[in-house]
Amino acid sequence: MGGSIHPIKLELILNDQTIDLVAGQIDIAIRLAPAPKGDLISTRLMSTQYRVVASPDYLDQHGRPRKPEALTDHACLRMTLPDYRTEWRFRKNQTETIVGVTGPILISNALALRTAARNGLGPALLANWMTETDLAQGTLVDLFPDHDVTATTFDTGAWLLYPSRNYLPTKVRAVIDFLRTQLR
Repeated sequence: MGGSIHPIKLELILNDQTIDLVAGQIDIAIRLAPAPKGDLISTRLMSTQYRVVASPDYLDQHGRPRKPEALTDHACLRMTLPDYRTEWRFRKNQTETIVGVTGPILISNALALRTAARNGLGPALLANWMTETDLAQGTLVDLFPDHDVTATTFDTGAWLLYPSRNYLPTKVRAVIDFLRTQLR
């Protein structure tokens, strides 16, 4: 008499572009961004801070920038997203500084960006949760540990998004509940 268990079918679309969830028939999305606007239901799973990091080899060859403005003398590794490719924002003691960044390498994937930084190709702006292990192991160095850093706004996070619906399938609700508890 017991009900049969239906496994959840998971299809991951790994894309840094904003996709229309309704048109794409996507049940839920996780976006790393400032607070979302629009008709979607959103829940912050976790806050995100960013760090500017570089490998020890890069710093041995090119020197360590002593202040954020010195990044203009370095070939920075940049994300292809429009808000991430031209300037990075630094904040210390409530004073914000915007630094223009350049460099010949633009990368569309954060994991590849981290790999490029590890391989000594330049400083990169990466989320704290992507760099914690590298910083602890010394494969990356936090260039400005006394600054808050971002490319867009200092209030960013990982957001769980789903279309507003009167009825959410049980499987979707289960995934939402799981993500809320595991990623907080």
